[in-house]
Amino acid sequence: MTDPQLALTMLGLFIVLVFLGFPIAFTLMAMGIGFGYYAYFDAARQWRQYLRLDETATSWDQWSLWFDGFLNNRIFDLFINQTYTVMSNEVLTAVPLFLFMGYIVERANIVDRLFSTLNIASKRIPGSMGVAALVTCALFATATGIVGAVVTLMGLLALPAMLKARYNPSFASGIICAGGTLGILIPPSIMLIVYAAASGVSIVRLYAGALLPGLILVGLYLLYVVGRSILQPSAAPRPTKEEVPDIPMATMLRMIVVSFVPLAFLILAVLGSILFGLATPTEAAAIGALGGLVLAIGYRALTFQRLRESVYLTVRTTAMVCWLFVGSYTFSSVFSYLGGEQIISEFVTGLDITPLQFLLLAQLIIFLLGWPLEWSEIIIIFVPIFLPLLEIFGIDPLFFGILVALNLQTSFLTPPMAMSAYYLKGIAPPQVKLTHIFAGIMPFLLMVFIAMAVVYLVPGSVYYLPELFYGR
Repeated sequence: MTDPQLALTMLGLFIVLVFLGFPIAFTLMAMGIGFGYYAYFDAARQWRQYLRLDETATSWDQWSLWFDGFLNNRIFDLFINQTYTVMSNEVLTAVPLFLFMGYIVERANIVDRLFSTLNIASKRIPGSMGVAALVTCALFATATGIVGAVVTLMGLLALPAMLKARYNPSFASGIICAGGTLGILIPPSIMLIVYAAASGVSIVRLYAGALLPGLILVGLYLLYVVGRSILQPSAAPRPTKEEVPDIPMATMLRMIVVSFVPLAFLILAVLGSILFGLATPTEAAAIGALGGLVLAIGYRALTFQRLRESVYLTVRTTAMVCWLFVGSYTFSSVFSYLGGEQIISEFVTGLDITPLQFLLLAQLIIFLLGWPLEWSEIIIIFVPIFLPLLEIFGIDPLFFGILVALNLQTSFLTPPMAMSAYYLKGIAPPQVKLTHIFAGIMPFLLMVFIAMAVVYLVPGSVYYLPELFYGR
C-alpha cells in the first residue's frame, strides 16, 4: 500500500470510528500518532543503533536500546510541538473569556426580564410574542454563543408563554430553535474564532464580514414570523389586554433601561472595541467577561454556586476545543505528509469544475457533515481540507468562512439530527411532539439557504464592513 493510499485509509477509518461513537479528539490523536509512527519510522537508524551493541551487552542493554529506539520517532516531537502551538495560540485565548462571559450572563436572570420587556414593547406588531422571542434569542445567543443553553433557557421561558397565548406549537418551536442558533454566526462568535485559528484569516475581518449576513438572516427570520402571523392569524393570535396589559410610557422606558440597555451595551462595547481597533479580540473578551460579572452583580444574581458552575463549564468547553485542535493538527500533519492532501487536491482539480460548483460541493459536504458532527469538529477537522483548494479556485477564505458559518446553522436545524430540536424537546411540555418541532424549523431552514444565496449573489454584504474599517 502506497503512502497516499494509506492516508485515504486513515481518513476513512477515522470517519468509521466517529460514527461508532469514539471520542473525536482522542481518536484524532491516537490515529495521528499511530499512522505517524509508521510515516516517520526510520528503519536505518534503528538498525544502526542495534549495531552499536557488542558481545558484552546484557539483556537490559538490549531492552533499553530497543525502548529508546521506539520513542526516538519524530511523531512524538510533532505531537508535543502541536500541543504547545495550540496552547500558546493568541487567537484561541479569547475562547475561554467569551465562554465565561456567556455562561455568567446565562445565569444572571437577564433573559426573563428582556423577553417580558420586548413582549410588551412589540405587542402591536403581528406575531408580537414570536418577534419578542426571536429578538431575545438573537441578543442572548450573541452574548453567549452557546446554542444548547439559549434553546434550553428560551424553551423554559418563552415556549410555555407562547403556548398559553394560543400560538401554534410548531410555529413557536421553530422560532426558538432557529433563534437559538444565531450565536455561532453573529459576532462575537466563538465559531468564527475557531475558524480564524484554523484558517489564518484575521478574526477582526471575520467579525466585520459576518455582521451584515447575520443581520440579513435575522431579518429573514423576522420577515417570516411577521408575514405568517399576518397571513395565518391563528398561528400567532394577537395578545389580549389580560395577557399583555397596557402600561405607561415612563414604566416602559424604565423596563427597557433595566432589562435591554445593559445587555445591549455589553454586546456593543465588546464588538465595537474589536471592530474599531480599540482592543484585540482577547482584550475585548476580557472586557466582556468582566462586564458579565458586573451585570450578574447588578441584577443580584451572582452567587458562589453560579460562579463555580460558570468556571467549570468554561474550563470543560475550552479543553474540548483545544484538544480537538491538538488532535486535528497532528492528524492533518500526518495526513498531508503521507500525500493525502495532494490526492484530494488532484481529484478535485481533475473534476474540471467552476468556482461556483466547488463552492456548492463544499457547502453540500459541510451540510451533510452537520448531521452527525458538532460545528467545532467540522471547523477544526474537515474545513482545513478545503482551505488549500480555495487558492486554486480563486475563492477568498474570508468569504468561504462566512458561507460556512451560515451553513452551520443548518447542522442544528436539519432533521433527523437537528440538535436544537432535541434540546427543545428535552424541556418542552408533553403536548409538543418532536414532529411538531421538526415541522416548525423547516421554514427557518429555507431562510438559511436564502441567506446563503443572498450572500453569494451580493458579496458586498461580506466585504463592505471589512473594507470600510480596514481597507482592502
